[in-house]
Amino acid sequence: MTVETVERNRLATCQPAEPAAQPTLPGDLSTLSLGEVRELTDVLFVRLRGLEEGTKEYSYVRNTLVELNMGLVRHAASRFAHRSESMDDIVQVGVVGLIKAINRFEPERGLEFVTYALPTVSGEIKRHFRDTSWSVHVPRRLQELRIELARASEALHGELGREPTTLELSARMGVPTEDVVQAQIAANAYTAGTLETPGNDEDDHALHDRLGEVEPALETIENILSLKHTVAALSERERVILHLRFVEELTQAQIGQRIGVSQMQVSRLLANILATLREALVA
Repeated sequence: MTVETVERNRLATCQPAEPAAQPTLPGDLSTLSLGEVRELTDVLFVRLRGLEEGTKEYSYVRNTLVELNMGLVRHAASRFAHRSESMDDIVQVGVVGLIKAINRFEPERGLEFVTYALPTVSGEIKRHFRDTSWSVHVPRRLQELRIELARASEALHGELGREPTTLELSARMGVPTEDVVQAQIAANAYTAGTLETPGNDEDDHALHDRLGEVEPALETIENILSLKHTVAALSERERVILHLRFVEELTQAQIGQRIGVSQMQVSRLLANILATLREALVA
């Protein structure tokens, strides 16, 4: 079965029933080879660019792209299998990154989707761990035990009028004293120390004042300076489109509503603008 045949069969299943109904994906996706997945992904992105955002057909094609590229998400998630969170939770975070990659991907730039999407998915997972995880990796058992320890400590403190001992905590929690000690040590790993700590009595400068680092925006500043004259030479409408897309982060459909053109026109205008900037940057 060719990719085109699979696509026709799958699109035929999308019936315009009730507005809230979601089309059912057939089982053909799991049988596609890696090459067929990439080819069908390219076909669907072409179709996606011809649809209006927010429509039922647009959602169906985008959902199909998500289903097609779930293997990419699972591959990215497998790199974090050693973490304490379940793989299902990590995959769910990766799906969020995949959807962002689909929304932002621009086929006209000439990149393969997997090349663009993999860093986006991995970055979303890393951001999740950065924002929600402990400062130091602690086994899940000790994380849960730390919560029990906090509750038992608060209850015993109210009853005794003082800080409870390890034996008293052990009896209240119903766990060995060794586990209580481990939970107390693990609690210290929940947050990291501050870089505001002074170095010593003779030097009152904070630790972060003595740490050197590479300026992360240096390359961005160089690119901005290189493109300054090119951006200035763009028309006012082109500069507005750039601002709406990359500063306000609006979708192409939202930009079209702002400036009074269709999404397809916005897509073509963006492609031309980016091609101009890319040529200037390379030069």
